[in-house]
Amino acid sequence: MELSDTIVIPAPRERVYAALNDPEILRQCIPGCEELILHSPTEMEAKVVLKIGPVKARFGGKVTLDVAGAPERFSLTGEGNGGTAGFAKGGADVTLTEENGVTTLSYAAKAEIGGKLAQLGSRLVQSTARKLSATFFEKFAATFEASDAAA
Repeated sequence: MELSDTIVIPAPRERVYAALNDPEILRQCIPGCEELILHSPTEMEAKVVLKIGPVKARFGGKVTLDVAGAPERFSLTGEGNGGTAGFAKGGADVTLTEENGVTTLSYAAKAEIGGKLAQLGSRLVQSTARKLSATFFEKFAATFEASDAAA
């Protein structure tokens, strides 16, 4: 499964990059996130509850960041296990481009799934992944609008 998108965020690149590395902001933006622990600047652990079609599961997973090109670009890889519901693993390449104090975030992600999730069909899983991604970025962009309104 592959996903890609471009999102415009009304904030400078440095602020966007910092927010993408802030566990509290991420926890609030990730749909179904119950817990997000930052183990190091490049390693996080999460617990997320998701419902995909008839399958609802609690996933535990780890994410590793490669920040060699940060803040202009970085990549992440991760894997999660939902017990009998199955597993997911994959990665994404993210690019942050700033122009006049506005950042354009572009990403390309690939994921593999297995177990009951794989039996649901790729259309259902892909449409759910797109919806979850859209929800994350709507909430993420809103954090900048809220912080600017408070200032």
